Amino acid sequence: MTFSDMLPLLLSGIYDTLYVTLLSTLFAYIIGTPIGVLLYGTAKGGIFQNTALNSVVGVIVNVLRSVPFIIMLIMTQPIAKGLVGTKLGNSAFVVYLVIAAAPFVARMIESSLKEVDGGIIEAAQSMGASNMQIICKVLIPEAKPSLIVGSAIAITTILGYTPMTYLVSGGGLGQLAIQYGLYRFNKPMMYASSLLLIVLVQIMQEVLSAIAKRGDKRIRH
Repeated sequence: MTFSDMLPLLLSGIYDTLYVTLLSTLFAYIIGTPIGVLLYGTAKGGIFQNTALNSVVGVIVNVLRSVPFIIMLIMTQPIAKGLVGTKLGNSAFVVYLVIAAAPFVARMIESSLKEVDGGIIEAAQSMGASNMQIICKVLIPEAKPSLIVGSAIAITTILGYTPMTYLVSGGGLGQLAIQYGLYRFNKPMMYASSLLLIVLVQIMQEVLSAIAKRGDKRIRH
């Protein structure tokens, strides 16, 4: 296979990889963020403490996090079928990734919020701020650098799962590396796909780390 033959496949692989990674990360945060806020707020000493609810949600999150991704993929195929009309392809794989990543994101959100100085929250409460105002105007802005760093970890973790798209007839750089590179003994394709995956990871990490650093009030520019 010549470079001219590989190029269209690699470009398509980059697109598929970014599509799966970014869409999965977006929906994982849409679902995981409120769960993370709920875990933080209902914890002992939280702004709306409810230890019973916290325990139930915590157990569910921990159970989902403990299931290996390949098992999660098999178990949640009916959900993918119901949501996107198919168990195969990139759209179905996005569903599998979101289900696997949302609990992970929830714990990262909870951890980031816990880093906020309690004195700031007490000050907001003393001025009569509601719980929603504390969350939106105090907690999230104060935790923003940590949240962005966490998003870099989440997006690169999700990106690391994308090679498994080949299990459900999906596309992407990982699928090219395995199906065209490994199975067909095409070393140039395997190395090129793997290198591009590494480059994508580094770019995402550097960009999000730079954004986090610029938004960190504790760092003098």
